[in-house]
Amino acid sequence: MKQRREFLTTTASGLGGMALGSMLTDEGLLRAENAIDSPSGTVRPPHFDAKAKACIFIYMAGAPSQLDLFDPKPKLNELHGQKLPKSVLDKARFAFIKPDSATLMGSSRKFKKHGQSGMEFSDWLPNLGSVADDLLMVRSLHSDEFNHHPGQLLMQCGVSRFGMPAMGSWIHYGLGSESKDLPGYVVLTAGRGSSGGATLYQSGFLPSSYGGVLFRNQGEPVLNLQNPNGLPEELQRAGLDALSSANHRRYQEVHDPEIASRIANFELASRMQAAAPELIDLSSESQKTLDEYGVGRPEPEKVWRGSLGHLKTYDTFAKNCLLARRMVERGVRFINIIHASWDQHSELDFHLGHNAECVDQPIAALIKDLKQRGMLDSTMVVWGSEFGRTPLGENRAGRAANTGRDHHPFAYTMLLAGGGLKGGKTYGKTDEIGWNVEENPVHVNDLHATMLHQFGLDHLKLTYRFQGRDFRLTDVGGKVIQDWIA
Repeated sequence: MKQRREFLTTTASGLGGMALGSMLTDEGLLRAENAIDSPSGTVRPPHFDAKAKACIFIYMAGAPSQLDLFDPKPKLNELHGQKLPKSVLDKARFAFIKPDSATLMGSSRKFKKHGQSGMEFSDWLPNLGSVADDLLMVRSLHSDEFNHHPGQLLMQCGVSRFGMPAMGSWIHYGLGSESKDLPGYVVLTAGRGSSGGATLYQSGFLPSSYGGVLFRNQGEPVLNLQNPNGLPEELQRAGLDALSSANHRRYQEVHDPEIASRIANFELASRMQAAAPELIDLSSESQKTLDEYGVGRPEPEKVWRGSLGHLKTYDTFAKNCLLARRMVERGVRFINIIHASWDQHSELDFHLGHNAECVDQPIAALIKDLKQRGMLDSTMVVWGSEFGRTPLGENRAGRAANTGRDHHPFAYTMLLAGGGLKGGKTYGKTDEIGWNVEENPVHVNDLHATMLHQFGLDHLKLTYRFQGRDFRLTDVGGKVIQDWIA
């Protein structure tokens, strides 16, 4: 009786699944290639011709101040120290600012136009200014969230809820990966770490083989990657074969896609034992390349007087940018570089200046390197965060002076390059103090929809059925911004 029940159950569910999959495929809502888990090294066709093949998403966790880096506001400087009308403040939510006594705070930065496009950058970002004509600067981003973790989830996962797949997982799921020996989705970190932690690169309800794999900055790239001392390769192979056989038998019984992911992950880990050490070995790179990225550069002496001196992120971030290029060359689909923290509620000039100097040279070098190697057209580089900073100075209780800025979801700036996007273009406009978007508002889901479009993926069709509903990265919103596309 037990065998008969199992036969009826598996046969019925199998036939039903095949019928459903066939209908959804016919309607363009699901492709057969996406209905099952696939091992690393499997490439699936996009919905339409794609411009981008890989993405390097450089995530500045904590929210950089757009007013001091990308969006100069002379009027804000004129109004420094004045209050905003109560009607404006009553519509806003703040993390720490006390609205009744809040005043506007101008910027001490000097802005300069760069390139033939005349794109404006502050004096903290001279190297990014040197690649202005390759950049798309979007000044009109806005978010639904005003605190870090919800905002980070929205940016990385499309919605501010736990358990949702990150954008890297969605792209890896939709297209697969060209790399047989490295994960299709890799995460690199520098600095203090984001408040969102691993929730920002999870696979959510997608099979776990599509999750981001965290690479460490020193020692083994991935923990427990190397064999223990005394374990010969042939014995490890025999163990993996036995485990794979047992997993395959179980998969045939229950058809749980997570078992297929487990099989793929074990096999990938075995192949990574040779590929990962070669990847992080930078000895094959020329000294000129290392110098251009800033690999080996010391942390500035000035940081030793502050709270940042122990981090030594300059060298780590430079290596991460170079490693990202090397990963793209080896077929990795999505690389997420997370750098934290940009949460400058106080000592804005000191801390923001330190962070800007840390990332300016390596990111510019990455864009130039990709371009001279003929890789920028097919590699999308994105620089951004969860929201921006207020035109108001921080006036938290117990602090004598406004030396920082609070969280600001209503208007902020992101940068994009490559992947078939327009370079040398500034898109969107904020009002004269940088409070609201005045022209061409861009929601976070619009950014996602446009990124997916450049990968040849229709954001309305890239779905995954979970708990009776078809989920997607852009949730119930998002539109492709055609003005960005070259």
